[in-house]
Amino acid sequence: MNTCVPYSALSHLECSRCGTGYDARQVQGTCTCGAPLLARYDIERISAQVSRADIAARPPDLWRYHELLPVTDARRVISLGEGMTPLLPMPRLGQSIGVPGLWMKDEGLTPTGTFKARGAAVGVSRAAELGVPGVAMPTNGNAGAAWAVYAARAGLRSLIVMPAAAPTITRAECAAAGAELYLVDGHIGDAGAMIAAALPGRPGYQNVSTLKEPYRLEGKKTMGYEIAEQLGWRLPDVIIYPAGGGVGIIGIHKALRELRDLGWVDGKLPRLVAVQASGCAPIVAAFTSGAAESQPWPDARTVAFGITVPKALGDFLVLSALYATEGTAVAVDDTALLADQRLVAHLEGSFICPEGAACVTAVRLLRESGWLAETDQVVVLNTGTGLKYPHTMPPGEPAPAR
Repeated sequence: MNTCVPYSALSHLECSRCGTGYDARQVQGTCTCGAPLLARYDIERISAQVSRADIAARPPDLWRYHELLPVTDARRVISLGEGMTPLLPMPRLGQSIGVPGLWMKDEGLTPTGTFKARGAAVGVSRAAELGVPGVAMPTNGNAGAAWAVYAARAGLRSLIVMPAAAPTITRAECAAAGAELYLVDGHIGDAGAMIAAALPGRPGYQNVSTLKEPYRLEGKKTMGYEIAEQLGWRLPDVIIYPAGGGVGIIGIHKALRELRDLGWVDGKLPRLVAVQASGCAPIVAAFTSGAAESQPWPDARTVAFGITVPKALGDFLVLSALYATEGTAVAVDDTALLADQRLVAHLEGSFICPEGAACVTAVRLLRESGWLAETDQVVVLNTGTGLKYPHTMPPGEPAPAR
C-alpha cells in the first residue's frame, strides 16, 4: 500500500442539518443553525491507500483507525490505551432469552471503566492539538470523569458540572484528576445551564457538551469499526445501544456508513435499536409517533443514570439512524433491567452497568414481540462496568463457612 496517506484524512466539518461546511483547522462548536457538526474525511484517498490488512497489523487500540480520526499528528495523541474492547459471545444468556446468536461488546474494560473514554481520548487530543487551554462540560457522571482524566493527561484544565445524584465514584475521579467540579440539584440540563453561564469567565475554554463539539462522536464511532473488524469485517443483524445523549448510536451509524463507503463491508447495515428507561424515554416516544425529533421528558428519572437525558441535542440524528436502518426504540422498566443485570452476572460472569442491562432487557422484549428472530445475530453494548454502580447489586448474605 502507498505510505503517503496522512495520519488523518480529515477534510472538513459539515453541519448535520443544513450541510454548511466549516474549517476543521479551527476550534468549532455547533453550526450557526444550532445543529451538531460532523467530521468528514477523504474516503477515496483512504480506500486507495489503506487496506483492512493494514489495520490488522496495527496496535490493538482505537487509534488503529487514525486515518478516520481527526488528530492530524501522531505526536498529539493523548491515550491511556483505550479501544479494542472484547466482543464476547453470550451463549447461556442468549439461550435463556431465545437469541442464541447474542454477543456483548464490553466497554467496561476501557481505562475509565466506561465507553466515555473513547470520546474523551479523541476529543481531548484534538482540543489540545488546536491549542485549547481547558474544557468545560455538563455530565451525568461518567463523561465528566473521563474528560477530566484525559484533560489531566494532556495538561489541560477541566470544568465539570454534574447532578448531585450522579454516581459518587465519578466525583472521586474528577477530584483525583484535579478538575474544577460543581454539583447541581437537578438533571444534566441544569448542569448545562451552569456551564453556559460559567464559560464567559474562562477565556479559551471549549464547551465540550454532548455534540457541541465535533470530536467526541469520532471517538465513540470506533465501537462500530471494532464490531465489524472483530466479526471478520461482517456486520451483525442488529446492534442494540442505550441512548441518553445518543452519541454512541449516532457514531456507530456514522462508522458503519464510512466502512461501507470504503468498501470494507458490504450488504445491508444492521438494524439499530435505541434503548431508554421508561422513566426517561423521549427518543422512544418520538420514534413511536414517527417524529423527526423528541420533546423534553418531564420529571426524568431512572436507576440507569447515564441515560437520564430529557432532551438530546442530537435526537434527530438518533431517530434518523433508526429510521434509515429499519431499527426501533424500546423503553424498559428499572425493575426489569436490574433483574437482567443480575442475570448476566449469574449466567455469564459479567458485572455490567445498568445501561448495558437495559439492552439485555430490550433483547428479551424484542424477542417476545417477534421483532427479533431466533436466528438473528445481535450485538448489545455494555457501556460500562457495574463496579461504578455498586448500589444496583447489593451483596447478599454470605454463605456459611465450611
